[in-house]
Amino acid sequence: MLCRPPRHPLAALALALWVVPALLAACESQPTTDPDRKAKAYALYEGYKKDFPEAGAIRPEEALKLRQDGGVVFIDARSEAERAVSTLPGAITEQDYLADPGRFAGKQAVIYCTIGYRSGVLVQKLAAKGMAAANLAAGIVGWLHAGGSLVDASGAPTRRVHVYGRTWDLAPLAYTAVW
Repeated sequence: MLCRPPRHPLAALALALWVVPALLAACESQPTTDPDRKAKAYALYEGYKKDFPEAGAIRPEEALKLRQDGGVVFIDARSEAERAVSTLPGAITEQDYLADPGRFAGKQAVIYCTIGYRSGVLVQKLAAKGMAAANLAAGIVGWLHAGGSLVDASGAPTRRVHVYGRTWDLAPLAYTAVW
């Protein structure tokens, strides 16, 4: 018989009491306050930095000041799908930058991704070619926690941000994360 009742009436309850907490633990939630989300983003970034020790970095607060002064070019190291959701205002792609890096002479090249891993790898790759650039510490997530803004593909301000995956869903709570 396919649908017979359990031999022990409490067996189903015992199973449910074990399965539900296990599922909840497997779906660990992200921090629920902006300060905790920011701290976790920076902790991830600090762990990733070990993979690109020669890559120089810049704090988002410093990058915001450079932006106000017009002394920076932001290079988005994320995928086309991620950039379609949002970018830092005025950001260009790696390909756009490499097509004519001289066009940006006198500006600090700042490369970013979600948290700073892919951008750190790119900073190190460019350094090997003799091209100076800095990694945006904690990436687009750090930028948002520092008060930076985003624009969508049409250039309009947006509160949506592509965070690559659940692990990196650490943007401020005022933003809608997608992946």
